[in-house]
Amino acid sequence: MPRLTGSSRALAAGVALLGTAALAAGAENRVFTELVAHNGMRGAALLGYAATRTYQVTDPDGKVHAQEVGRMEYRAPDKKTFVVTSEQGSAVVRRLALTPLIASEIKAASGKDRHDSTITPDNYTLELLGEQDVGPYHCFVARAVPKRPDKYLFEGKIWIDRQDYAVVRIEGHPAAKLSFWIKRADFVRQYQKIDGLWLPQRDETFVDVRFYGKKVLTIDHRDYVVKASNIIRGSM
Repeated sequence: MPRLTGSSRALAAGVALLGTAALAAGAENRVFTELVAHNGMRGAALLGYAATRTYQVTDPDGKVHAQEVGRMEYRAPDKKTFVVTSEQGSAVVRRLALTPLIASEIKAASGKDRHDSTITPDNYTLELLGEQDVGPYHCFVARAVPKRPDKYLFEGKIWIDRQDYAVVRIEGHPAAKLSFWIKRADFVRQYQKIDGLWLPQRDETFVDVRFYGKKVLTIDHRDYVVKASNIIRGSM
């Protein structure tokens, strides 16, 4: 029986590695393609929603510095409004941190200050890491690598539901420095499934602010009333 020489074994190992890499790349491309396609279908089906938002700025130990609660309404394709229902804590923190954050989201929705931060092949490459359960959802886990240093993109990990090809969770940090004042920002975003659509459930951002220290910004999204096409309700 012929025996492999050292160089033959090395060649065979190299071919095997190339084959494994090709299979991995194929799987990553398939997951990314399905994610983009399903996101497109869900985006087209979403006609509007209303939800209660609670914004909080706290210390890492939980002490609340400022809170703002209100009702966010979205009407496709580009209309968002926010009505404040209660406020507490520092008016300065609300004015400097929370009010601009809300205004920025509304402005971006209208297209006046829109930045392409979508999870698409134009902005990211995905590297599959494995599979993991997030609550009741069985997910692909992937590393998201931004294709350019851009503060509107992120670097981190995403969990993609295997059945719906929807993002269930994101953990990461901005792909570029946010400002002189923000030394570091790490965030976690969790999504929830409502009427076949995946919408934000909770955002938690840990920020290290120069001369001010570490703070936590949380946004809770609840009490959704969703308006969607019958197609998405029946198929997802």
